[in-house]
Amino acid sequence: MKVAKGDVVRLHYIGRVKETGEIFDTTYEEVAKEAGIYSEKGIYGPVPIAIGAGHVLKGLDEKLEGLEVGKKYTIEIPPEKAFGKRDARLIKTFTLGQFRRQGIVPFPGLEVEIETEDGKKLKGKVLSVSSGRVRVDFNHPLAGKTVVYDVEIVEKIEDPIEKVKALIELRLPMVDLSKVKIEVGEKDVKVDFRDVEIDRNTFILGKIILESDLRFIGYEQVEFRPTIDELLKPLEVKVEEETEKEVKEGTTEKSREEEVEEKVEEVKEENKLTESAEKEKAGETKAEEEKAEEEAKEEAKE
Repeated sequence: MKVAKGDVVRLHYIGRVKETGEIFDTTYEEVAKEAGIYSEKGIYGPVPIAIGAGHVLKGLDEKLEGLEVGKKYTIEIPPEKAFGKRDARLIKTFTLGQFRRQGIVPFPGLEVEIETEDGKKLKGKVLSVSSGRVRVDFNHPLAGKTVVYDVEIVEKIEDPIEKVKALIELRLPMVDLSKVKIEVGEKDVKVDFRDVEIDRNTFILGKIILESDLRFIGYEQVEFRPTIDELLKPLEVKVEEETEKEVKEGTTEKSREEEVEEKVEEVKEENKLTESAEKEKAGETKAEEEKAEEEAKEEAKE
């Protein structure tokens, strides 16, 4: 079975630098451990992707089209379709003082993060430290390198709901898929995340990208619950709306009598504050009049 652009598949791979054989990325946990690139936060196993959607390097994405499920392939990718060619303009020089003021003692090989004038943060590696000058390379570590991928398309996902689940797994891997409700039509899909607990900002970003993925595989209408607009509302507004809804529906624990009593107390408190403010104002006015009268008497004496 061959795969084509738009297909959702699960892919295993090992990425190496051609010149050195160094492994820089893999979906195999054991391979990652042996190569010294294992991460406890990493997610291992065949990764779900949509072919042609840009979920992997451009050169690799192009080569996946037409491959057969279950077969292993070795794919070579030139720099321009991998991590790009090296750009001399991305090698910058800083003064030693700029680093010391931030409490950093630079040395060749040190990885640093520099914030530009417009607030962007760039990651780079120190190339040299000499005569009070520090040269930093902001090119990608694999820029200019030809890379080789050993790949295997483990599965082509056919079921529409499983395709949607696979893309959620890709974009929001921390989501418990058992709590997500999915409805798919011929050209529309509805995804209900209301039972899912997740960081709001992560959720917003993930859903924006997920919507793009779902449209890529053919869905013209994508509907999320909660919507992105609802997630963007300030938390205070959401609380007020929920409270108002509860009052209208009679679902609050307070009785009507308790609500009336609270309103009466609020009015009393407002009256107290108004009365106090008026007294203060009257006192201030009287004091000002007495002061003005004293000043007039002094002027008359003079």
